[in-house]
Amino acid sequence: MTTIQDRPATVPATTPDRPGTARTALTLGAFVALGPLTVDMYLPALPTIADDLRTSSATVQLTLTGTLVGLALGQLVLGPLSDALGRRRPLLAGTALHVVASLLVLVAPSIAVLGALRFLQGVGTAAGAVIALAVVRDLFEGRAAATMLSRLFLVLGAAPVLAPTVGGEVLRVTSWRGVFLLLAVYGLALLAVGWFAVRETLPAERRRSSGVAGTLRGYRELLRDRAYVGLVLVAGLTMAGLFSYVSGSSFVFQDQFGLDEQQFGLLFGAGAVWLIAATQLNPVVLRWFSPAQVLVAGVVVGALAGAVLVVLAGTGTGGLWGIALPLWAVLFASGLALPNAPALALARHGEAAGTAAALLGAVQFGVGAAVAPLVGVLGNDAVAMGVVVLAALVVAIAVLLLVVRPWRLPVDTEAVPA
Repeated sequence: MTTIQDRPATVPATTPDRPGTARTALTLGAFVALGPLTVDMYLPALPTIADDLRTSSATVQLTLTGTLVGLALGQLVLGPLSDALGRRRPLLAGTALHVVASLLVLVAPSIAVLGALRFLQGVGTAAGAVIALAVVRDLFEGRAAATMLSRLFLVLGAAPVLAPTVGGEVLRVTSWRGVFLLLAVYGLALLAVGWFAVRETLPAERRRSSGVAGTLRGYRELLRDRAYVGLVLVAGLTMAGLFSYVSGSSFVFQDQFGLDEQQFGLLFGAGAVWLIAATQLNPVVLRWFSPAQVLVAGVVVGALAGAVLVVLAGTGTGGLWGIALPLWAVLFASGLALPNAPALALARHGEAAGTAAALLGAVQFGVGAAVAPLVGVLGNDAVAMGVVVLAALVVAIAVLLLVVRPWRLPVDTEAVPA
C-alpha cells in the first residue's frame, strides 16, 4: 500500500500506484481476522477450561470480556498513535504483543492469569482492528469505503466460520492450551507478512503528533459530532448483539442441546456463513440504496429476528432449529449493518482517521464487553441469549431515530477513491 497525498476539500487526489482492492482486502483482512480468531477459536473449550481451572462457566466467560476490554482500550491508544507514527509500526508492535501473550497462556496456572493474558491478547489484536479501518479511510471514502469494508468483511468473515471448527479439531489432539499455540503461530506469520508486504498509507506530512493533550482534544472534537457519536453507538450495539451470541452459544448448544465440541464448531461456522453472505450482498444493495438506508434496514430486521428468537426460545418451539434459524437471521441482518455504520462514521472525519477509527472500535468492543456477560448472569440459556440480543438491537434502533436521525445523512455518497 503506497502513500497518498492529502486530498483537498473539493478536488480529489489521485493514487496512481494504489494497490488493487483484492490485495488490500486480503492483507488487511488477515490482520483483522486475528481478533475474531482470538475470540472464537477457544469457544468450544470454554466448558473444558471451567473444569480444568476449577471455576464456573460465568467466570470463564469473563476471559472473553477481558479480550474485548483489551480490544477496546488498545484501540483508543493505537488509533491516535497511528495518526502520529504512521500505520505500519503500531500494526507490527501490536501483533508482536499478541504473540507474546499467546505463548504465555501455555503456562497460565489460574483463571486470573488467563484473564490477564487474554486482556493483553485483546490489546495486541486492537492494532489490526483499528489500523485496518484507518487504512481504508486513507484510501477510500463514501460508497467506495463501504464496498471495501464489505470485501474486507469477506476475509474477516472466514475467521468465525473456521475458528470454532479449527478449535474443536485442535481439542481432538491436544488440550485447550494448544489453541493458543496455534494463535501464536498465526501471529508470527502475520509479522512476516506485515514486515514484507505492508507499506505505509499515511505520509509524514499528514501525521498528527500532538501528544496526550492533543489526543484528548481530538476525542473531544469527535464526541461533539452528534451523528458520528450515534453511528458509533449503533455499531457498538450491533456488535454487542453478536458478542452476546458468541458468549452464550457454546453453553447453549453444548450444555442445553448436548452438542459436542466438533458439532458446535460446525453449527457456529454455519451461522457465520450468513454474516459473510450479507456483507458480500452489501455492495450490490448499495447500487440502489444509500449506506444509511441499508444500515437502518439491517438493524430493524435484526431486531425483528431477535424478537422471534425470544418467543421460540421461551416457548421451546422448534428445538435446536428454533434457536439456530432466527439467530442466523440476526447474523444476516447484522452483516448488512456492520460495514455501513463505520463507513458513514469515518467519512465525517477523514482528517483524523486513526483517532476516529479508534473511538469507533473502542465503543464497538467496549459495549460488547459490557453486554456479553449478561448472558451468563441471566442463566446462559437460549432465552437469556435471545433477550440480550434483542435488547441490544432495540436500543440501536432508538439511537438511530433519536441521535443519528438517518434522514439527515447524505443520500448520494458516491465517491471516488481518495
